[in-house]
Amino acid sequence: MDNLIIGMGEALWDVLPTGKKIGGAPANFAFHVSQFGLPSCVVSAIGDDSLGKEIVENLTSKGLRQHIETVPYPTGTVQVEIDQAGIPQYDIKENVAWDNIPYTEKLEAIAKNTKAVCFGSLAQRNIVSRTTINKFLDAMPKDVDTLIVFDVNLRQGFYNKEILCNSMQRCNILKINDEELVTVSRMFGYPGIDLQDKCWILLGKYNLKMLILTCGINGSYVFTPGCVSFFPTPKVEVADTVGAGDSFTAAFISSIIRGKDIKEAHRLAVETSAFVCTKKGAMPTLPENITE
Repeated sequence: MDNLIIGMGEALWDVLPTGKKIGGAPANFAFHVSQFGLPSCVVSAIGDDSLGKEIVENLTSKGLRQHIETVPYPTGTVQVEIDQAGIPQYDIKENVAWDNIPYTEKLEAIAKNTKAVCFGSLAQRNIVSRTTINKFLDAMPKDVDTLIVFDVNLRQGFYNKEILCNSMQRCNILKINDEELVTVSRMFGYPGIDLQDKCWILLGKYNLKMLILTCGINGSYVFTPGCVSFFPTPKVEVADTVGAGDSFTAAFISSIIRGKDIKEAHRLAVETSAFVCTKKGAMPTLPENITE
């Protein structure tokens, strides 16, 4: 199938206080894109174990296309603790299946038919998956409207300046939150200026089409060359914020691909993310008034 929208990287189990839920940013992203009626696919790896089989069964039951290889490493898990404000804290297990996503002829064929891809920094902590992600980007169409989204996700020190710099050079849309932006700015040597100025610097330095900045309860921004969109964060009763950022990215990219303008895509992303915050886990079913 042509014009695929790919979520690439970690597929895993978030082990929450209420039990385990399937997660990982790429799977969350691909699932929500599919809810907007677009041909999405998650690319990852699982172990030859019961948790891996459950991931495939779960994603299949959600109708989500997948290219998930079985590799000789355990399926990934993340211990998630939720604080009183509903903010998740993560303990991400290392040397697991999604650290070792193989690059295959079938995956290359998928890359050549990809309209948009979303990848992060976490899945690049191991050289195997990092190499696969970069080869995938190399094989994608070079069309001017191809979207390459780098969704920064700084977790537990699983990142460095080289990985971040390379990913920013490879993408044309950067998604980052305010805390990550502060960390990145310190690493890149401009810590003393305000958040918006930092965004303008990154937009120009890496010749980006767009930069998306989310600031939690303080709203979100979409920067494009010459203009900026801002929306406040709706006040909702938060169940947890797991996967909220992934749903934001999915709604935004889906809207852009469907021909919406920046403001409308941003509005829908904010609405989608707010809804996901009212539900437990990262993959709730979105209501029709959002996806239609």
